[in-house]
Amino acid sequence: MNIAVTDGVVLTPTPFSEGLGVWSRGDGRPGSDTYASYPSAAFVPADADFGGCLELQKAEPTQKLRYMGQTPILPGVYLRITARVKAVSGNLPSVRIAGWAGSGSDVEVTGLPMLGPSVALTSYSEVVEVSAIVGTGSRGGVDMVWGMAPSYGHFGLDLTGLSGGVVRIDDLRIEDVTGDFLRGMMASVDVRDYGARGDGSTDDSAAFEAADAAADGRQIVVPAGTYRLASSVTLENPVRFEGQVSMPASAILSLTRDFHFPAYLAAFGGDEALALAKGLQSLLNNADHESFDLCGRRVSLSAPLDVRAAVNNRDTYSQRRVLRNGQLRAEAGGGWDPASVTGTATYAAANPWQLTNVSNIANIEVGSLVTGAGVGREIYVKDKNVGAATITLSQPLSDAIGTQGYTFTRFRYLLDFSGFTKLEKFEIEGVEFQCSEVASGVMLPPAGTVNVIRSCVFNRPGHRGITSPGDGCQGLLVDHNQFLSAEADLATTSRQSVAINTNANDVKIRNNRASQFRHFAVVSGAHAVISGNHFFQGDDSGAGIRSAGIVLCLRACNTTITGNYIDNCFIEWTNEREPEPDFTGGFGFAGLSLTGNVMLCSDVAEWFSFLVVKPYGTGHMVNGLTLSGNLFRCVGGTIVRVDRVDTSFASLNLNAMRRVFFGANTFHNVELQTENPLQVAHAQNSHASTWVVETGNRLPFGGQAREVQSLVLRSRPRDAGDASTFVTPYAVTEGGSAKDEVHVVWPEPVRGDLTMMVRMDY
Repeated sequence: MNIAVTDGVVLTPTPFSEGLGVWSRGDGRPGSDTYASYPSAAFVPADADFGGCLELQKAEPTQKLRYMGQTPILPGVYLRITARVKAVSGNLPSVRIAGWAGSGSDVEVTGLPMLGPSVALTSYSEVVEVSAIVGTGSRGGVDMVWGMAPSYGHFGLDLTGLSGGVVRIDDLRIEDVTGDFLRGMMASVDVRDYGARGDGSTDDSAAFEAADAAADGRQIVVPAGTYRLASSVTLENPVRFEGQVSMPASAILSLTRDFHFPAYLAAFGGDEALALAKGLQSLLNNADHESFDLCGRRVSLSAPLDVRAAVNNRDTYSQRRVLRNGQLRAEAGGGWDPASVTGTATYAAANPWQLTNVSNIANIEVGSLVTGAGVGREIYVKDKNVGAATITLSQPLSDAIGTQGYTFTRFRYLLDFSGFTKLEKFEIEGVEFQCSEVASGVMLPPAGTVNVIRSCVFNRPGHRGITSPGDGCQGLLVDHNQFLSAEADLATTSRQSVAINTNANDVKIRNNRASQFRHFAVVSGAHAVISGNHFFQGDDSGAGIRSAGIVLCLRACNTTITGNYIDNCFIEWTNEREPEPDFTGGFGFAGLSLTGNVMLCSDVAEWFSFLVVKPYGTGHMVNGLTLSGNLFRCVGGTIVRVDRVDTSFASLNLNAMRRVFFGANTFHNVELQTENPLQVAHAQNSHASTWVVETGNRLPFGGQAREVQSLVLRSRPRDAGDASTFVTPYAVTEGGSAKDEVHVVWPEPVRGDLTMMVRMDY
C-alpha cells in the first residue's frame, strides 16, 4: 500500500531550490512567517553531500522549519518524515522531526504528540538523518499517534539547544510506510488505525465502530492489548481478536458476522462465563441472529449463570431465540452449595397461592423449594414481597392451613432464568449440562409460553434437571433429552433428585430417557402429553420399594401418557395441590389416558403397582380413565395387580366411579389381571336359584360390581331332573360384603354356565 502510488497523493514537500516561501518559521499555517526573506537562511545550490540544500543559522531557542503544504492524514496510513542534516560551524544544536495537526479550515487539534525523537549533532560535516512516523493508530514504531481527529498536518523539523550554530538541511522527504505495518494484512482493518489504544482505560468504542464502517467486508483485527468499550458496539464485519475487550455489564457487544461462542471467548480473553453471558446478552438484544452457537465447546462455570443479570436491560422477551451445540460444566469448588432458610408463615385456603406473615423473608430466594408439613412435591417460591412479608407459590399447598415452620432451599443451576418476569419461545438445543453432582441444570422463568429444551443431556445433576418455579412451563416442549442421575447407586427411597417438574398446562414431554431419579416428572398442569419416553428407577435391593416415575398432581389432569417404557417405577395420580382436599364437586380424578406403554418391574414387593391413585381427601372418584394396549410385566417374581389406591389419606368413593376403561392389556406375572368391563366366566355346578358370580378382585382399584353390561348363557339351564329350563334370569349387582359380586337370580334352582361383562362404573 502506498497512497502516493495508488491514489496519486503528493506527499513529498517541494525542494528548497523552488523557493523558501513555502517554508514557515512557525507552525506552517497560512499567514505565518516564512524563510523567503529571512537573513539567516539561504539556499546553497552545490553542497558536496546534499547538492541543493538550505543553510540556516539557529537564532531562536527552538528554530522551527515547517512545510506550509497540507499533508493529508488518512485512517490506516502511516507517514515517515525524514530529514538529513549536518553542522557547518558554531554551536552544535539538536534536531528533531516536528509537526502541527489540523482539522477543517486551519483548526488546530490539540493534545497530540507533535515531536519526534531528538538527535544531537556532535561534529561538523557529519551527515545525520532524523525521522519520525505519524499515523492514526497506536502501533509499535509510531512516534506521533494522532488518531482520527486530524485531517492534515504541516511537517518539518526543529533545531534545539545552543543558538548561533550554522547547519545545512537536505530536502525533506515524506513517504507512505503503511506497508511496513500491514504486511500480509491487506484484507484486514486494524482498530488501532482508527484510534484504538488498547491500554485498558481509553474508551475505544468509537474506534471499533469506525474500523467496522471502513472494513466493507474485510476482517477487523484487534491486536494484542485490552480495549475498553464503554458503550455498546456492533461489528457488522468479521473480526479476529488477538487482544481482548472489557465492557461494563450494561454494554452489548454484537458480533453479527461471528456470532458464536468462540468469537466471544476470544473477545473476552478466554473468560468462558463472561463470554457466554455476553453472547446471551447480545442474543436477546438483537434481531440479526436467532441462535447463539457454542460450536461444540465446553464452557466451564464456577458459579450459576444468572441470565437475567447478564441481560440486565430487559426482564421480558418474547421472540424465538436458541442456545445450541455445546457443553456447560459445573466446576467443583464453585458457588454451587444450596442455600437453606427457615421461617414461619401462615397459609389459608382462601388465598391458596400465597404464604403470608413470612418471617426471615429477606433471606429467602426466589426459586427456592418449599418444604414443610402439608407441602406437596416440587413447590417453589415464584415471587416475594419483602415489604408485605408475602411469598407467591408456584402451586397451592395440600394440607398446611394455619401457621407453621417452612424450609426454603435454593438449588444452584447452570442456567438460571428465574430473574426474568417473562421469557417466551427460548430454546436450548443440543447442550450437555455437566452438573458434576453439585449443580442443577436449568431453572425456567416464572412466566412464559412455549419454551423448548431439545436434544440435551443433563448429566449427574446434584438436585434437579429442569425446574419450573412458576408458569414459564406453559406449553413447554421437552423433547429427545437424556437425564442421567447421580444417585444410581442409592436405594430408591434414598434418592432426592427430580428430572423435571412443571406447573402450567399443555406441556409436551416426549422421547426422553431418564435413569434412576427419585421422580422423572412431577406434573402439576393439565393437558400434558407424555409420550415415547424411557425412564427407569430400579435399584439392587431385593423386593425393593420403588418411587413414582410420573407424579400427576391434579385430579382433573386431562393427560395422555402413551408409548413410554416405564421401568421399575409407577404413575402416581394425586390431588396434592388442593388446600382443602376433600371432594366437594367437580369431575374428580378425570381425564387420564394410558395407552400403548411398556411397563416393567423386577425384584419388587408384591404390592407394587404401575398406576397408583392417591386421594388426599375423602369422597373422590375416578371419572374418565383409559388404560389400554399396555404391556405389564414383572421379572423375578410376581405382583398382585397393576392398579392400586394409596389410602394413606383416604380411599376412593367406589360408588361414584365413572367412565373407566381397562382393556386390551397384556399381563405377565401379574396375579390379578384387571379389566373394566370385566369378562367373567361362571360355571354353576350345583342347582341354585341364585348364582353368585365373583369378580375375583379383578375390577380396577378393587371396584364394586356396579353394572352388568351383558350376560350370555354358554350351556342350557338344567333343572334337578336335568331337563332344559327355558326361563330368563335377572342380575343383582353389588352383591357380597365387598359389593364385588353379581347375583344371577332364577325363578327356580338350575345349573349351567354363563359369561357376563361386569362394570365397576356407570
